Amino acid sequence: MTELREAIKKLNMIIKLILTIFFDPIIGGIYRICAGDVKGIVIGIIWIVTGGVFGIGWIVDIVTVVIHNDYTVLA
Repeated sequence: MTELREAIKKLNMIIKLILTIFFDPIIGGIYRICAGDVKGIVIGIIWIVTGGVFGIGWIVDIVTVVIHNDYTVLA
């Protein structure tokens, strides 16, 4: 699981931004699930089920990918 998280982390910023814009609930949820702890698994499942916490998390992830080139909120 950590390999998948590292692979997402190492993606080019443009590719990561495009994936975030179109598939954030899935990609962001998987990234958070791959943290490996219970908190990450719960947040990841909530992220997938609610669509990035009802769209607000989706926008926050887009901003954090642009600024930090990483998912930093709740990850």
